[in-house]
Amino acid sequence: MEYPNLSLVVKSIAHQFGFVDVGITLLQRPDHFGTYLSWLSGGHAEGMTYLKREDAIAARENPRLLLPECQSIIVLMARYSTPLVSEEPTTASCFGKVAAYARGEDYHTVLNEKLEGIAAELTSIVDTPVSYCGFTDSGPLLERELAFNAGLGWIGRNSCLISPQYGSFTFLAELLTDLPLVPQGVTLDDRCGNCHRCIDACPTQCILSNRTIAAERCLSYLTIENRGEIPRELRSSLSDCIFGCDICQVVCPWNRRVDNSEVDPRFFPTKHIRALDLVKEIQLTEGEFKQTFQNSPVLRAKRSGYLRNIALVIGNHPTSRSKEILLDILRKEEEPLIRAAAAWAIGQIPDRSIMRELLVIQKLEDDKMVCREISHVLEGEK
Repeated sequence: MEYPNLSLVVKSIAHQFGFVDVGITLLQRPDHFGTYLSWLSGGHAEGMTYLKREDAIAARENPRLLLPECQSIIVLMARYSTPLVSEEPTTASCFGKVAAYARGEDYHTVLNEKLEGIAAELTSIVDTPVSYCGFTDSGPLLERELAFNAGLGWIGRNSCLISPQYGSFTFLAELLTDLPLVPQGVTLDDRCGNCHRCIDACPTQCILSNRTIAAERCLSYLTIENRGEIPRELRSSLSDCIFGCDICQVVCPWNRRVDNSEVDPRFFPTKHIRALDLVKEIQLTEGEFKQTFQNSPVLRAKRSGYLRNIALVIGNHPTSRSKEILLDILRKEEEPLIRAAAAWAIGQIPDRSIMRELLVIQKLEDDKMVCREISHVLEGEK
């Protein structure tokens, strides 16, 4: 059965659920699938093994593997608050930035609820069960290419999808359905022009020439997905990033013209995020961490990764309280990854009186990674 006007109805329903833009595209092998394979073979997925699974690669090439009866893909865009606009005065007492997309509630939960609502509305309209599956940054799809094909924007030099109206501080979501919807949206020409601000601003030069990202050097990957140590040569590049990074988006001219209208209130910064005190944060227990960040994307980093990042940022911006709190972490923290980061951070403090205390701690330390970091400090290596 065909529904000639349903594509327009889909757009209306999507707007009712808070999506600012929506397009429809058909199933096809992604034009840039070869680029994706080259990115994988180049080792740029680093530790994100879920991107390398054969079934995931196959689904990215052929989305019908996710829903065999799929006939169309609805691609939706939602906004989150841009860090270029101050929603409320911050009371933060120490350096520390959380990426803008992660400062509110977990977008997976919020957007998946919206997708379920849209699917229910469609089922009601066509008066027959609709087969569908929804994703938001969670399924094996090349979603930025889908968004490009649906006319929602173009893929910028920093690999973000850029909307001429909403910039790149946006979420993408997809609804695969068995409805024979008419494609909606015209692909946009590249509008980055000769601008290279994102490339010039990236502190680790992780933006590649083919508009992909070398995750092994990307601060977002290193502070979130990475479960191990952050390479020594990149630690100072974190500056004040404790979860994710917005640098390449902040400098993008297309984000200078957007505001925070049409943003779901659940995506605005929580009270805790607006008042981060890193000295207090680095003392969070496992239970406190989970309670503080329940229903927050920050949970993705786990306590060990989050506190590792905080220790490094404290080292990048030491204060009068840094010395004692870092030494206390070295003495009492159970997680070696956090102790190792604290040892590096201590090495950034210009206070030679710490060395005697470090020697005592080193004699009691039994983890090789932590001992190595302490040795670097004692040998004067930054």
